[in-house]
Formats: sequence, C-alpha cells, structure tokens
Amino acid sequence: MEIIIKDIEHIREAAREFIANIGEARVFAFYGKMGAGKTTFVKAICEELGVEDVITSPTFAIVNEYGLPSSTIFHFDFYRIKRLEEVYDMGYEDYFYSGALCFIEWPELIEDILPDDAVRVTITEQKDGSRVVSISEQ
Repeated sequence: MEIIIKDIEHIREAAREFIANIGEARVFAFYGKMGAGKTTFVKAICEELGVEDVITSPTFAIVNEYGLPSSTIFHFDFYRIKRLEEVYDMGYEDYFYSGALCFIEWPELIEDILPDDAVRVTITEQKDGSRVVSISEQ
C-alpha cells in the first residue's frame, strides 16, 4: 500500500489514511533517510489518534510515551544507539509485546529484535518535495 503526502498541509489527511489501515498491527518500523519526515508523520498520526501531549522526537530519550484515554503509544528513535545491548537493557520486550502501538524510527539499527509481525513503513522524499509512504508486512 502507498500513501502520497503532497505537502505538509496534507499530512493529517495521510495520517488518517494510515490509521484507517492499521488493522490489528501494533508495531510499525519507520524507515527513511534523515529528513524524510518520519518524526513529522508519526506526530501527525499521534495527533489524529487523539494524543494531546507534546509530541517530539525521542532522539535523546530513545522512547517517548503518549497517553490516550484507553491506551498508550510508544514512540522510539534508535538513531543514537551504539550497541544492541542498549535496547536489551531498556527492556524493549515490555514495549514491543505490550499490545500498545509502537512507532519505531531507525529500526534498521535493531532489525534482529524487531517482532516478526512488525509493519515496515518506508518514507521516500520525491524530487517535487512530496513523500511516498510505502507500507508492507515484513
């Protein structure tokens, strides 16, 4: 499946389309180059889901937790990890297998421990500045 984000003004529309297609999946691995819009898209998804917290990149914290009335969203950014052991030490299993939505940026750094049912979401910037969001099961 592909979602086109024409420009930043259309990102919430794209987020709604993404949400409509989540199904039963809980773990989403967001791939894309630096500046592709991973954090911006995750922020739009969280806002459309009803998160009222300030949504920022968890680059230094590694994980941010956002509350919803009936659930939780975990937003990860593994860009700064140096060793996979850091992820083991943070207790990644408690997050990934909690049943909560998990949005993971820079998953290529933790490929070996991603759940088998994680959904791959690749964001690619086009020459015209638009983004293509490609969604596929692993």
